Formats: sequence, structure tokens, C-alpha cells
Amino acid sequence: MKYLDPKNDFIFKKVFGQHPHLLRSFLNALLPLEEGRVIESLEYLPAELVPQIPVMKYSIVDVRCKDNYGRQFIVEMQMQWTTGFLQRVLFNASKAYVNQLDHAVDYKALHPVYALSLINDVFDKQTEDYYHHYQIVNIANTEKKIEGLEFVFVELPKFRARNLGHKKLQVLWLRFLTEINESMEDVPDDLLDSVEIAEALNNVKTSAYTRAELEVYDRYWDSVRTELTIRTDSFEIGKAAGKAEGRAEGRAEGLYLAAISAFLHGAGVDVVSNLLGLPVETSNKLHELVKYYGDNAKEHLPELEQI
Repeated sequence: MKYLDPKNDFIFKKVFGQHPHLLRSFLNALLPLEEGRVIESLEYLPAELVPQIPVMKYSIVDVRCKDNYGRQFIVEMQMQWTTGFLQRVLFNASKAYVNQLDHAVDYKALHPVYALSLINDVFDKQTEDYYHHYQIVNIANTEKKIEGLEFVFVELPKFRARNLGHKKLQVLWLRFLTEINESMEDVPDDLLDSVEIAEALNNVKTSAYTRAELEVYDRYWDSVRTELTIRTDSFEIGKAAGKAEGRAEGRAEGLYLAAISAFLHGAGVDVVSNLLGLPVETSNKLHELVKYYGDNAKEHLPELEQI
């Protein structure tokens, strides 16, 4: 039996965006909910229009829902970590919290918002911990906290089953996300022993999808790979140019030269602005320089201010 990778946008939403009982099991297993306050039922919320981060156009997958206590949950799968993603999580959770309030509702009626971010990347290299739980706490006494917003980040590449011990269902769901992919044909029996995981596995079988759906699946991975290539190439180009030319010509000019190199390699304005920290207006001017002069753009850098 062939399986598809559940981290893929199309598959993730198929499993967790169409089966509330599976999402409920997943959230109860992954979230640090207080004792006796488990999620009993869920309803899906429409996806909100939020500012798009250019370098993460294809790498973010999200599912939003609300439980029977009124708590909201934003579940995101991030294929590649960037600092911009952290700001996006903060923005989304804060917006979800604020949007509960209308003219007829008192502040006391606001319910907590939980942001669960599954990262298929390592962002904290200073610890082996893969599960990161953040709350708004008093610095002097961390037992005192302000209710309302909580954030959980899970670094999937760090996950090892032995790390969680007694949290069996959490282990099984994380194994589902980290072990199931196109190369797996025989699923371990302990995954099949869980009713919820077994059902999720049925939803990621290749045989459950049409040829057209499998093409959508492949196109998503192509987009993620392309995005990663552009980000990596632009970063390496910028780093090399900044070192080689920035010392001689000054940091600002070194960044301009790095941007020109990135544009010549096909990077977009938004990508260059994000990776090199240049104002969009400056990046646009440099892009115009490259479009006009092509490979000779570096020689015409003094003309930048005239554009």
C-alpha cells in the first residue's frame, strides 16, 4: 500500500480540514490544555485573509476551528522556518482574539486563542527540545499569567518517540506526521492500533485520490522546492556578495550588488527585500536597473539615485 505525505497542503487539509473528530483528537493530544478542559466538539472557521509573506507563499498550511468552550485554534504547518513566520503567527492569533469582539460583546466574553505551529524545520538550535509552549507570564513569577493567547511550536525534525513517554496519542500523531510519506508501504502495527490514526492513514493512501488530485499534490511539492531554491540561492548570493564586495565598497553598496546578483538569478523584488533587509522602493529601483542593463547592471550602480 502506498501513502502520501500528510504534511502536504492538500493532504493536511484533507485529513484535518474535513474530519473534525480527527482534528479534535489531534488537538487534545498536542495542546497543553488544562485538566478537565479537553475539546469535546469543533466547528471550522473560515480562513482569514492575512498579509502574505512572499517567501512563504506555498509553505504555509493552516486550519482554523473553535471548540464547544468558545476557544479558537489556529493550526499551521510551516515547511520552512523564517523569522517572518513568527510574526505571522503572532498576527494571526492576535487578530483572531480581537475579532471576537463586536459592539454588543463585553471584553469579559473573549475566549482564549491557541496557535499550534508544526514546523518541518529546526529553528532553535540551542536546545534538543522540539516542543515549545509560550504564554504571557509575569517575569518575576512565571506561575502568574495573563489568559488569552498561547503558542505552541513543534519542530518535527527533532521529534523522537522516546521523548514523550506516557503521552501515547501525542507520540502517535507526531509519528503520523514524521514517518508517513511516499516511501512507506508497510505501516507499523502500533499506528494502526489507534482508531484515529488508522482512519487518518486511510485518508492518505494513494489509492484514495484521483489522478487530478495527485497532480495537485505534486504541484504543491514543486512549488515548495522552487520557493526553497530561490530563498537559498538569494541568501547565498547575498552573503557572498556582501563579503566579497561589501568590505571594499561599503555595506550598503555591498547589499545593492547582492540584490543585483539575486535579480540576475531570477529572484523577485519581495524575496530580495525580505532576505537582504532592503526597502521595497530600493529593491524596485535595483530591479529596474537589472531589467534595463541586464548583466551590466553592476557597472551602472551609480545611476541608482537617478531612477
